[in-house]
Amino acid sequence: MTRFGRYAVLVTVAGLVLNVVVPLRAASFTLTPAERADAIRAGKRSVVSDDFGGEWKVKGEGSGKSLMVMTPFHRLALAARNSAFKSQELPPKEIDDLLRDQENRLTLWAALEGSKADFARFYTPVLVSGRQEIKPSFRQNERTARREDNGRYTARCLYVFPMEQIKTSEPLTLIVKDADDKQVAKFTLDLAAMR
Repeated sequence: MTRFGRYAVLVTVAGLVLNVVVPLRAASFTLTPAERADAIRAGKRSVVSDDFGGEWKVKGEGSGKSLMVMTPFHRLALAARNSAFKSQELPPKEIDDLLRDQENRLTLWAALEGSKADFARFYTPVLVSGRQEIKPSFRQNERTARREDNGRYTARCLYVFPMEQIKTSEPLTLIVKDADDKQVAKFTLDLAAMR
């Protein structure tokens, strides 16, 4: 085999390995025991880190819009972080309960900015995956947003989507519309880059 032939085989094998590895990095919505242990370890270690949670934060188009993606891994790491701050261990029952609440659901916390206290009251979210639009199984818009120093208001809205129709290896877009069906926020999510 020529040097070029060996190189072509090596590149092909490397490409196949990358194709296998990348989907495994995508957010898991049912954690294995090893993933549970990794999340707890990451949460405990994060008490000395100021940038905890960065991998789950998404900026929206325009200013005053952000999104927190709450995967089961993130939720467990956050609980472990909070327990570590109190110098306590996370009880196994609490671990099971919080993972049962998060299992097979994509939970999104959207922080949206508006001009009056009840601006987000009738917002409706939709998650777009390719050509498919996925409706939330649960939504809760903050009815009375927090007034900021600049005179604007920030509302935290909770949107939960069923995982049955979502492919974690494909990019997703969360679109939030107002009561007049006008788009007010847009976020692009890459679950393959999150745990």
